[in-house]
Amino acid sequence: MGFTHEVREYLEWYSRYQYENGKVPCVNVVKAVEYIQYQRAQRMTEQYRTPELQAYYVLVPESISHEGYSAKPMHSYWDNCFVLRGLKDAAAIARILGENAQEAKYVVLVREFRSDVFNSIRLAMKANNIDFIPGCVELGDFDATSTAIGISPGGELEYLPREAVERTFERYYEHFKKRRDSSFSWNAYTPYEIKVCGTFLHLVKKDRTHEMLNYFLSDQRPQAWNHWAEVVWRDRDTPAIIGDMPHTWVGSDYLSVFRSLFAYERERDTALVIGMGILEAWVDSEGGVKVNELPTPYGKLSYAMRGKRGGDVVITFEKGESFYPRKLVIISPRSRPIRRVVADGKLMRNDDAGSVTLERIPKEIVLEY
Repeated sequence: MGFTHEVREYLEWYSRYQYENGKVPCVNVVKAVEYIQYQRAQRMTEQYRTPELQAYYVLVPESISHEGYSAKPMHSYWDNCFVLRGLKDAAAIARILGENAQEAKYVVLVREFRSDVFNSIRLAMKANNIDFIPGCVELGDFDATSTAIGISPGGELEYLPREAVERTFERYYEHFKKRRDSSFSWNAYTPYEIKVCGTFLHLVKKDRTHEMLNYFLSDQRPQAWNHWAEVVWRDRDTPAIIGDMPHTWVGSDYLSVFRSLFAYERERDTALVIGMGILEAWVDSEGGVKVNELPTPYGKLSYAMRGKRGGDVVITFEKGESFYPRKLVIISPRSRPIRRVVADGKLMRNDDAGSVTLERIPKEIVLEY
């Protein structure tokens, strides 16, 4: 998010605890992974290899971290997707630090746990006779907001059963439209659902992302406070619980989705994806779209995207010395196919009618339609 001053301040404080010989105190990543393994081991006994309990095999124990299960702890996929994210991050930390043996060990853990979690999802779907991804093993319940965790920040879209993913979020979208249009009776909802807006970007359905964002922004109450409460009631005068207010989990999800409109990291090929959520009306407006020093894992990103008379789109980059993504994917803001691409005055090959993939960053790229 670009808060470099705070990070530096923390490091200066932390460095005082460095040992005389230069050793840095453990930051507990190894211990955290060991605890995850301890938790998983509770479901790795022969008991959990039986057909009745196989869907629970090597998952972490039931919990109420997902507050929807506060009445009774459940084996939620929400928990297990966060655990998988943590194991992947542990492997990344080990790689950055040059801890090759530890990295190799964690990579194996990631592969094995991923296989077990998604096998559990398939077994739970079969046991509950459902065609969507359930929220937990026991109930086979529908909870698209918690499923979205597996996609972002989980980064597991390419591994999740794709047909089930499509059905899960199609079902959510139909429910969202009916509630928005008051096609059925409802009392309240939780704006955690903003998380799903970003999922539709990853599913290449940006119109739905904007449709939903517009709806949720209209439900900020009181409107002038620019925030969300934990619970939004259909009747604004309802004397009932509103939960935490302002709800910064919801707010941070909004920030994440908003940032993704302009740039996000695609985990499967470590590409930086630009413009997935940019609308045609934005690039055709006076001045077009401008992004200034947006923090990314590859450095700060600055670019402008504007429409030209005739329909072409010009994208210019202000490349800082430290901005080096391995791969840059530019998504066309227009619905019609790209006819050809010109980068720094030279015609470039383009195999995708809706996007451009770059291995190096040009000063200017023109999308011709």
